[in-house]
Formats: sequence, C-alpha cells, structure tokens
Amino acid sequence: MIFHRKTDNILKNTIVKSDTIAYNVIEQTVRGVRLVISRKIKKVLQRFYDSDDKKALLVTGARQVGKTFIIREFGKQYESFVEINFYENKAAQSLFENAKNSEDLLLRISAVANVPLIPGKTLIFLDEVQECKDIVTAIKFLADEGSYRYILSGSLLGVDLKDVRSVPVGYMDVLEMYPLDFEEFARANKVSQTVLNSLRKSFLNKTPVDPVVHEKMMELFRLYLIVGGMPAAVMRYIETNNLQEVIREQRSIIAMYKKDIAKYDPDEKLYLKDIFDLIPSELNSKNKRFILKNLNENFKFSRYSNSFLWLRDAGVALPAFCASAPTVPLLLSKAANLFKLFLSDVGLLASMYMNDIQIKILNREKDINFGSVYENAAAQELKAHGFDLYYFNSKKQGELDFLIEKRGVILPIEIKSGKDYTKHAALSNVMANNDYAIPEAYVFHNGNVSVSDKVSYYPIYMLMFVEKKKAESPLIYKIDLGALRDDC
Repeated sequence: MIFHRKTDNILKNTIVKSDTIAYNVIEQTVRGVRLVISRKIKKVLQRFYDSDDKKALLVTGARQVGKTFIIREFGKQYESFVEINFYENKAAQSLFENAKNSEDLLLRISAVANVPLIPGKTLIFLDEVQECKDIVTAIKFLADEGSYRYILSGSLLGVDLKDVRSVPVGYMDVLEMYPLDFEEFARANKVSQTVLNSLRKSFLNKTPVDPVVHEKMMELFRLYLIVGGMPAAVMRYIETNNLQEVIREQRSIIAMYKKDIAKYDPDEKLYLKDIFDLIPSELNSKNKRFILKNLNENFKFSRYSNSFLWLRDAGVALPAFCASAPTVPLLLSKAANLFKLFLSDVGLLASMYMNDIQIKILNREKDINFGSVYENAAAQELKAHGFDLYYFNSKKQGELDFLIEKRGVILPIEIKSGKDYTKHAALSNVMANNDYAIPEAYVFHNGNVSVSDKVSYYPIYMLMFVEKKKAESPLIYKIDLGALRDDC
C-alpha cells in the first residue's frame, strides 16, 4: 500500500521544474511526450569539438551504455557527419587494407560516405572499430593529416580493443563510458538542477538536507537500485513506470552478455559464464569476497585470472582489490588475488536476484541483504567518477568497504544500509592509527547529514558528489637558464 502526503505535490512542483542543462541528451517522443536522458559525456565531447589538437577520440565501454547514440547526437553540431559501422557493413572492413597514405584513405572514405567531406567541418564516426584490424595504422595517418575530426567507438564485451587502445597518445585520446550514474538518473527523472545544486551545497557544507527532499531522494535512490543506469532500462521505466518491463529489458541485456561470453569462451574454457552467474551470490555472502572454491575445489587464481581480467576489460564486472594498508599509493599494496567482484550496473544485479527483490527493495523489507546492493551501487558510482576501487582488510583492525585516493590522500568510505551506521569498528581503528594519518572519512547511509570528529555521515544518494578534483588551468613553470647558455 502506498500513502500519499500533501507535501508530495509541493516537492513535485520543485523537483520537476525544468532547467537548461549543458549535457548531451538521449530523447524520445512517446505519445506526444518528450523523454530526455542527460549524459555528462557531453562536456568531454565538447572539449574535443573545441580543441585544435590533431587527435582522434576513442569512446569505449560495455554494450548498451549508449555510445553510438551519444556520438550521433553530438555529430549534429557538424555541417557534415559521416558514419561507418564496421560490424554492420562487412565491406567497410576492407576499406583500410593496404592503404598507402592519408590521401588514399580519405579517397576510400569519400567513396562510401553519403555526404561530402568538408575540411574543418566534417566529423567522421568509425563505429565497432574492433572489427577493423587496420584501424590503428589508419587513424595515425588520418589524425596527422588533420582535415577532419574522428571519433571511434567499440564495445568491449567479447572483443579485444587492446590494439586500438595502444595507439600513441599523440594520435588519440581514450574515453570509457559507463551506465548512467545516480545524478544522471535523477535528471532523467526530472529532478531539477536547482534541487541537485542545493544537495551539493549540503554535501560541501556538511549541513542537513530538508527532510521532505531527503525522503524523496531516498525513494529515488531505491528506485535506482532496481532500474540501474543502462539507458534502455531507464528509458523503459520513464516510458511505462512498469518495473516488469524494466526487468525484461535488463534480462535481455544479460542474455546478450551471456551470448557473447559463450561465443568467446568455447575454446578457452575460462569459466566466464560460471563466474558471471556467481557474482550476485558472492556479493550476498558475509564477506562479499569472491571465493574461487565456490566454482571448483581445485581452482587456483593464477590459472583462471584471465577470466576475471576478461570480465573487467569487457566492462561487465568491477573488481575492488584488497589493499594491505590504507596508504598512498594504493597500487603498491594491492593484492591481485583478493578482490570483490561487482556488476557494472546495479539494476542488472537486481534483475539477477530471484524472489522479487525489486518489491522488497521498494518496501524496505528486512529479509534481504541491502548491503550487497548498496555496495554495488557505490562501486558503480565511484568507478564512473574515475576512481580505482580498493577495500582494506586486516585481522587486527577489521575491514573497510572502500578506499579511494582523493587529492593525494586516502579517503576511507563505509556503506551502511542499516540503522546503526555510527557503529564502525574498523573505520574507528583506522582513523585512530597515527601511522596512517588519514584526515577524514565518509560513511554513506539512509539518514541525513551529520559530522562526528573526522567522520562525515552522508545520505547514500550523496555518493554522486564524490568526484575527482576537476582539472585546473595549466601549471606553467619556466626556468631561466640564461647563465648556462653558450651565447652568454
């Protein structure tokens, strides 16, 4: 049963208020209503558009995260837009074979383009580039020639983009795209920028959120746990508000993933499908660590490490590695064979659980492990914001959910789904250890904002504000070597 309060209408008028946003959009018209999904990648694409660098841009990511659509929409800024899909157009795969130089390459592209190539005003979009083995050599020629701009895209799942990624930095930048993070999900559900700005201010100033707004944002976060950030699932929810339709969309994506896994795995015997299927139950276990013996008593990590690497590189799974000490840099204390394995999208995780977990999440029932779902959402959010994922485990001090490096120091993060969120023995032990000298820690939970000593307690939805420091203006430093020059 759902109870409606008078304050709902007041909040709705605040949250649904439209704003001008500087994001790229996925839009669709359903029964005369314009649906919009905002993506932050617009800012990166805009920098590429405004740049004078002779570089291509490679956009990678798992299947169904919206790469192709976003690039097509971005292409509308150009007077001329050419798209070549190497998967759909098998003949195009031979375009770049034995090409002698950039002039030869451009002649071939112009032969298949349906619009004229205009120097300085044309974007050439090369999609599914993993299907074209000669693209690495080709893009060096084309970027160096400089008459046109180039964006490449490829799905990571079931393919190998290592050769494409290895193009020297001088020729191409690489951007990895993820499912919608929570802020993008909030915008897709018409939460106004005014509300988000107010929430960010509360996060920065460590001040409580208005109780009505807080409760609605918690309701929206629980919905995010179910719908997740795959654009097709988000759009299906916005169109229908029918969670069964959302689940069908999610299971279709999972079936696609498994089909690619099966296509990749028959000769390798890497147990990819077994590992993929075990992720929900392993996260639901007490310590959430991935236990190889649950696959096979005789498993050794050294033999099957490629399976985990494949799932990570495909964008399907997000490993969080154990760090032996909460000190910078975390990479030096990384234990490669101790890790938690999260799914790249929390909505896909929910759809893989049985017993109507979606309804239980909405009703906040106590017989499910919210901790695993909350932690998966946290891993997804932190990874989308550019952080490498680590956790800390010590027999003496206990276990911390996440460690990240932020502004050159360690930031411990605890995720609490229950009421006793101020009880965190491991975090207290680590913060009290002078050898670590950690300046602050975050605990994300279901309650409002509060602070106790060096620990800040934030609502779980405020994970969207844990971001890397934005790029500053160039740091220019020049030494006067006049006294050392030969002409002095």
